[in-house]
Amino acid sequence: MGAAEQLQQYFTYADYAKWPEDERWELIEGIAYAMAAPSRQHQRVSFEVGFQIRSHLTDKRCSIYSAPFDIRLPNHDEADDDIDTTVQPDLAVICDKNKLDDKGCRGAPDWAIEVLSPSTALKDMDKKRWLYERHGVKEYWIIHPTDRWVMVYTLKDDGQYGLPQMFGMDEPTAGNLFSDLHIDWTFMQET
Repeated sequence: MGAAEQLQQYFTYADYAKWPEDERWELIEGIAYAMAAPSRQHQRVSFEVGFQIRSHLTDKRCSIYSAPFDIRLPNHDEADDDIDTTVQPDLAVICDKNKLDDKGCRGAPDWAIEVLSPSTALKDMDKKRWLYERHGVKEYWIIHPTDRWVMVYTLKDDGQYGLPQMFGMDEPTAGNLFSDLHIDWTFMQET
């Protein structure tokens, strides 16, 4: 699949929950986007970054989850079945355990991380950036494994991301949510 396939019909979580489990989809404002299987490099980057974050969170109140893990983003207080946005970031850190249930997470994660793939790059850099900002995701990382850069968006006091910070992978990257966590990119030399 080239660019992420999208279905031009309005869907909600009630529809999404009935779809085959072996297919990966995301809903953004009622539009369904098919998700291609991740590449080997994508999986490696996601695993390595997730492992470093998990190791850092062992004594913290936050937990990390990897895709496929549903993040339901309600607009207000609508019932789960009526939610029209459900995404699966490659990695999500959630510090409010009250948001977690057997379906995944209801509400914004504290930190969302997307590893860019050719089929999802536009959606991750545009639609999801806007979506995560609107729903209050405190920090959003976009990792480009091929060009070896990381774009870090941090939610400001006014509820907007503003300009991102750009980092190369030649040295460890620290975010703002956990300033004592530095992602070491040396594993990228092997991908």
